[in-house]
This record gives sequence, structure tokens and C-alpha cells, in this order.
Amino acid sequence: MRAILFGGGLSLLISLLGTRYAIRFFTRQGFGQPIRDDGPTTHHVKRGTPTMGGAVIILATVVGYFAAKLITGQAPTASALLLLFLLVGIGAVGFLDDFLKVSRQHNLGLRSRAKMIGQTVVGLVFAYLALSPVLEDERGWRPASDHLSFIRDYEGFALPTVAAILLIWLIVTGASNAVNLADGLDGLAAGASILVFAAYTLVNIWQNSQSCALEAGPKCYEVRDPLDLAVVAAAITGACFGFLWWNASPAQIMMGDTGSLALGGAMAGFAIMTRTELLLVVIGGLFVAITLSVMIQVSVFKLSRASGLVRSVFKIQAGHRVFRMTPLHHHFEMLGWEQVTIVIRFWIVTGLAVATGLGIFYAEWVAGVG
Repeated sequence: MRAILFGGGLSLLISLLGTRYAIRFFTRQGFGQPIRDDGPTTHHVKRGTPTMGGAVIILATVVGYFAAKLITGQAPTASALLLLFLLVGIGAVGFLDDFLKVSRQHNLGLRSRAKMIGQTVVGLVFAYLALSPVLEDERGWRPASDHLSFIRDYEGFALPTVAAILLIWLIVTGASNAVNLADGLDGLAAGASILVFAAYTLVNIWQNSQSCALEAGPKCYEVRDPLDLAVVAAAITGACFGFLWWNASPAQIMMGDTGSLALGGAMAGFAIMTRTELLLVVIGGLFVAITLSVMIQVSVFKLSRASGLVRSVFKIQAGHRVFRMTPLHHHFEMLGWEQVTIVIRFWIVTGLAVATGLGIFYAEWVAGVG
């Protein structure tokens, strides 16, 4: 437990101080954020704000974790190292995207295909290692399993290895892109991420106390290294807190794709390693809603242009848009909501989603032992 406190506290301190330095450094280097001309006009004042601040979140997390392990005299575990690999690997893809944007001073960085290739390579390597027998502990538990999971693995059906790897890839790419879409207003993605990673800190602590390795009863959890995963979750939470101090409206720095892709990948990693894959849909409900808004907007727009039947059935015009602008937070901007109002209300939605997810998680355990 001391490692959790050290990891969270040190990463908070590193992020808080490091982000201040990063603002000065990126400003001197001219690493300012390009702004879409077709986006909300209120965003034009953000042009030139330092970006790639997510690099500080990643650095603070990694240093905070290893410092906590050094202070407590504990060795890093395979699960934690894999999670950090996923965080850094997906973050590196985002960093390359951000660097191309600021160097070209254009809102387009990596092409979508190139970005997907990068995410795929990192996701597949993570999946292969997480399912590899090489990383089994003395009980035969691996960092990830070949079962689909909600609160725990569904034991009735084991996925073929290829299918399990593809499922992990889908979760990693989906979650990383979802957080990336949510990173559009000052403090939105950072604040919502704090709540999600705090939830996974609690989930891992509980799974450790009720681990099957401790013979904790019929509803114990067969999760490898849950306490060390809690250290990583606490470190990411602390890093996001420190970054939010400077990212809150009006933002002095943006996390960029470096941070948003990395945080989304880490969320996926926690869902996979804690055997709560489908529960991530609940805990990360805000990110799911924002992603769905984009999918609905694009689908309806294309169908209304391509199909006269669709237009006649739903009585819509060609090129119909469900929302005024997507992702979802931009829709509310176009309705006249202040950015701070949107961010705070979206944080509230995230808090409700996290509370619901944790409630389901605990209720399942209570029902099983009652």
C-alpha cells in the first residue's frame, strides 16, 4: 500500500513541476497547437498554445512508478511493466502525430492509416506478451486471459488465441481513439481520466484483498499482480492531477495525441488485466458516448447522401446531420454552452458512470458471497 501512495504522490509532484517547465520549453521551441479552421470559432484563441503535454504525464507516471518501487524495495511485476509498455508505446504514436502537426503547423499529422498501423503494432505486441505462457506466474496466471470478461472471466468459453489477440487489439485501439476524440476542451480528457484511473486503483486494491492467491472465498479474483497494477493506476491518476493544474481553462498547455492516445491505451490495459473488459464501457461511459456521437454523425450523413430510401423513411434531407458538430462536446458549444460548463457537466457524467461501474463491480461480489 505504501507503494501506491508513493507512486501517486511522486507522479503528482513530477507532473505539477514538469508541466510548468514543459510549457516554457515547448513555447521556446514553437510547438504550438494548430487549430482546425472548420472547428468552433471560440477555439481560434487557442492557436499556438503549447501541445504534447501528454509527454509529461507519461514521464511522471513511469518515474513515479519506478521511484515508488525503489523506495519500497519491491521488484516490478510483469503486469505493471506491460501496462507501462502500452502507455509509452501508444503515447509514442501520438507524439509522432503531434510532432508532425507542430512542425508543419497544420492540423493534420500522421495519416489515419499510419496512426492505425502504429496503434496496431503496439496493441498486438502487448496482446501477444500478455497472453504468453512465458509470463505465467507460479500459479499459472498470465497478465491477460483468453476469455471475454465483464466483472471476471466468463469461464464457459475460451477464445482461440488469435481471437483473443484480436479482441485485445480492438479494445486497445477503440479506447485510445475514444479518449483522443474527447480531448477537445480545456481539462475535459484529463479530468475525466482522473476519475477512471482512480476507479481502477480501487478495483485493483479490492482484487488484491480478495485474490484467489489468498484463498479469499468462492468469488475471489484470478488476477495477476493486482496490487502492482494499483501502483500504476495511482501514478497515472497523480500525473493527470498535476497536468490538470495547467490544463484547466484557460489551458496553458494541451496534452495532444501524445497524452490522449496513451491514456486511452492505459484504460484498455487495465480493463484487460483486471478481467473487466466490458465494464470499461460503463466506467468510461463518457468516452463511449463521445465516440458514438461521431459514429452516428458520419453514418447518418453518408447514408442520407447515398440512399433515397433512407431519406424518404426518416424524412430527412441529403447530408443530414444529427448533431450540430461532433465530437459531442462541440455540439453543446454550438448550442451556446460555455466551455467550462460543458467540461464540468461532462466530469459529472463521468463521475456517475464511474460510480455505477464500481457499484456493479462490488454488487457482483456481494451477491456471490451472500
